[in-house]
Amino acid sequence: MMDKQQMQEFIARRVARELQDGTLVNLGIGLPTLVANFVPEGRDVTFQSENGFIGVGPAPTEDQVDPCIANAGAMPVTILPGGSFFDSAMSFGIIRGGHVDVTVLGALQVAENGDIANYMIPGKMVPGMGGAMDLTTGARVVIAATLHFEPSGTSRLKRRCTLPLTAAREVNYVVTDLGFFEVVGDRFFLRECFAPYTPEWIQEKTDATIVVTNDCKIVNLD
Repeated sequence: MMDKQQMQEFIARRVARELQDGTLVNLGIGLPTLVANFVPEGRDVTFQSENGFIGVGPAPTEDQVDPCIANAGAMPVTILPGGSFFDSAMSFGIIRGGHVDVTVLGALQVAENGDIANYMIPGKMVPGMGGAMDLTTGARVVIAATLHFEPSGTSRLKRRCTLPLTAAREVNYVVTDLGFFEVVGDRFFLRECFAPYTPEWIQEKTDATIVVTNDCKIVNLD
C-alpha cells in the first residue's frame, strides 16, 4: 500500500509520460511540480513557471538550492541551461496568448463535463487562485492531477462540482492514483486502470459516470 507521497509521485510519473517532445508545459503548485522530476530520458519538454521563467528543471538537491529561484508555489527549483527569466506581464502574455501547450493542475474536484474546482474551500485556508484561471483557458491541453479520494473517502471526480469553479468545461484529462481518464462528451472515459485496481471497482467508488472502453489498459507503473 502506497503512502500519500508515493501516490503523488506515481501520478506525477504517469503525467510526465503523457508530455510530448517539443512542448511547453506549465506546472501548477503542489503535486504537479513533481512532474519535472519524472520526464522520460531523452524527451525534450520545457517547463514554464507563471511567476516568470522558462526552463524549470528537476527539484534541487540540498547543495543546489538557490533561495532566489523558486516556483509559483515558493518551492526551490533548478533552471536548465538556456532557461530565461522575465516579469509577470511577459509570463501571463505567454499564457493568455495561447503559447502554453499543456498545463498540469492540482484539483479539489473535477466534474464529468470538464469543470474544475481547485482554488478554494469555503471556510478553509487554501493557496488560492494564482494563475489557474488563465492557464485553464489559455493552455491547449489541461491535465488535472489529483489523488482520487478526499480524506473523507469521497471521490474527487464528480457528476457536478460542489465547490466554486476555477473554470468550466476546460479539463481534457485527469490522472489519479487509480487511473487515467479522458473527458469526452460530458463523461469520464477510463483509458488506463492502474493495477491492482479494476475498472469495476473504480466505477463503484467514483461519484461520476465512468465509461470503460474496450481498449482500456491495465497498467502497472514501475
